[in-house]
Parts: sequence; structure tokens; C-alpha cells
Amino acid sequence: MADDIRIDDLAQPRLDAAQRAALAWGESQPVELTVAAVLAAARARTGLTDFGADDFRARLALLCEEWDADKPLTALHRGVLFGYLSRYACNRLLIHDTLKRHPRILAERIDRPVIVTGLPRSGTTHLVNLLAADSRFHSLPLWQSYEPVPLPGEALTADGADPRYARCAAAWEGMKQVTPLLASMHPMEPDHIHEELELMGPDFASYNFEWLSKSPRWGAHYAATDQTPHYEYLKRALQLLQWQRRESGKRWVLKCPQHLEQLPALMKVFPDAIVVFTHRDPVAVIQSTVTMQAYTQRIQRPRIEIDWLREYWVARIERLLRACVRDRALADPAHSVDCPFHLLMRDPWSLLEQVYAKAQLPVSAQARAELNHYLATHPRGKAGQVIYDLRRDFAIDPALLRERFGFYFERFEVRAEKAG
Repeated sequence: MADDIRIDDLAQPRLDAAQRAALAWGESQPVELTVAAVLAAARARTGLTDFGADDFRARLALLCEEWDADKPLTALHRGVLFGYLSRYACNRLLIHDTLKRHPRILAERIDRPVIVTGLPRSGTTHLVNLLAADSRFHSLPLWQSYEPVPLPGEALTADGADPRYARCAAAWEGMKQVTPLLASMHPMEPDHIHEELELMGPDFASYNFEWLSKSPRWGAHYAATDQTPHYEYLKRALQLLQWQRRESGKRWVLKCPQHLEQLPALMKVFPDAIVVFTHRDPVAVIQSTVTMQAYTQRIQRPRIEIDWLREYWVARIERLLRACVRDRALADPAHSVDCPFHLLMRDPWSLLEQVYAKAQLPVSAQARAELNHYLATHPRGKAGQVIYDLRRDFAIDPALLRERFGFYFERFEVRAEKAG
């Protein structure tokens, strides 16, 4: 087991040589954060020109304008953000082109998907990767979520690998160079099962943009907008992936914290879904979230915005939870499971049995072996355990903060955890 990790320079980072070199390199690579530049890059990379319905342009413009106006952003992070937007624009071209050429894709049935949701940092990632170890499921590895459709005419690499996988692996290695502790907080290996909201990216939708950079304007737009059309876009992307794989009879296992506040849209688009809700002490979630956000800001901004991070993410987590309490009943008890974090960590099979029963999927001997192998090879803290300190780093009293979430503790089986 790896050692405990204490970040003692969160507010005033001591940059290492790799981080300083990356920031300097970014200064030599200026980017234009505009709609025109993003779309031009996508056309050049794919050779395609038809983006489909134009409504996405207003959403892309909002992101470009907000991020371009954020002058403290480092040049390196501007480049990272441009990379996200141009990749999503590429994917939109490729997805639309594929659906035009193969309209039968839209006849694919997404049958009774098992969808995990819960607060960020509440065990959703662990649970979806665990369930995905059952080879009877379709799941979404990170590399394929980033590039669901191959570039036209792109061949396999010399060693027979998919170049999309190689690009994802290279990006992860680069990320570990400049933010090495991310492996302990949020692993992003190519095979890691990822959130399907990446498949909403080509529609320039989802709350993911709030995680990529300081984006309060985007957050307000997202909160005020019906997300159902973007869930329909997600469904089409899943149909495309299912058609590509040509493996009949498999069901999907998916996960995304955003679904907590989008249950009406989720259940409308996936009415036969089995929904698994993870529940964890919001204080534990918040201390993990704000610490990770502050840590990554060392390569995004010249000054770590501790106060802003504290205020924004405490309110953001509360919004997710209030929506969950309000809408939890939309998921039929016969097709949903509440999964307390402490039980998931202590006795995962007590919850897995419930999930499989609600999914009407027998736990075969092979599935049990696959799941147990995953549990044995992925113990908690395998890459190191970050030690958080809310009082020191964010001037937050955990007990007082927890009082703010009494409405959530009253509704679900949640245990208070020790917090710094």
C-alpha cells in the first residue's frame, strides 16, 4: 500500500522543474479561444465540415467568451481548454458523419442500463469500475470516451494499438508529470472506466466544464437549461458505440454524478434504467473536491483562489444534493438501489447483490470471479491516500459545514466521517 500524502503547499505552491518547464512551454504556444478557431481546428483534423444542428454554437461561444475573458489563466491552461473544445468539435463532426452514413445505428436498443450516480468523490468511480469488471457489460473506457469515433483513414500504430488509446496514454503520462498527485485523487489511465458525460461534450453540454476551469457563467447557463436534448445526444452516442462493438445482448454500466440533479432528463431518456445512488458524507466529498481543484490550479492560475473554490464548491455540492432529495422518487424503488459509502467500502457484496437483483441479472460464477479479482487488485488507497485538512487549507470547520447538510443526512443512510 502506498504512503499517506500530505499537500503542504496547497495555497502557495512550490513548483517543481517539470511544472515550471510546462508553464514556460505554454507561453510559447499561444491559442485563440474563439468559436472560429475551435471549429477550424476540427475541420482541419477530420477533413469534415458538417457539424449538424447549429444550436451548439451558442454554447461553444459562451465557453470561449468566459474562458478567454479569464485573464489570469496560464497560457498552458488556455491550451488545455482549447484542446478540450477542439476535440469535442472533432467528435461532433465524426459522430454526425457516422450517423448520416449509417442511420440504422439509431435503431440500436440501449437495454436496461445500470447507471451509477452520486456525489463526486463518493465511490461512483470505484463502483462503476467494479461493475465493469463483469465482462457481460458494455462500459466506457477513458480512451474511447475521449475519441468515440476514429479519425478517417487513421491506421493502427506499428505495435497494433489503436492510436486513440496511444494519445490518451500519452496525455495521462503528461498529466502525471505536471500534477503527479492526481493519480492518488482521480486516476485517468486509458482503460479506466469514465463518465459518459464525455459523450455530451460534442454537444457542448454538461456540468463537466465547471470542473475544467472557473466557469460560473457556464454553471448558471447549465442550471437554467433543460438538459433533456443533451441526454438524447448521449443516447445516440451510446447507440453508435454499441453498433461499433457488434456484441449482441450486452447491457451498459455507466456513471456520472451529474445525474443526481438531472433525474427527470435521465429517466425520460433511459426509462428502463437501473439507477444506483452512492451516498457519502458531503464534508468528505467537499474536502476531496476542493483539495483536488486547488492542487490543479497550480498549473492553471498564478494564484490559488482558495476562497472562491471553498464558496463555489460548497454551494455546488449542496445544489446536487438538494436536487437528489427532491427527485429521488423518480427512480422506481424496484429499479434503484441506495448505496451508502461506508457499506461499499466495508462489504461491497451486500450492495452488489442488490444491484444484480434489481437488474435481474444473475451473478454467474465467472462474474463473481471477475468482481472479486477487481476488489483484490484495487484496494482503497492503492496509489496513496491524500490526507485532507479543511481547517488549515480552507478555513472550514467540518462540524459547522456538516450542519448545512442536515436535510441530506435526514433523507439517506449517510455516516459522518472524520475530517481535517
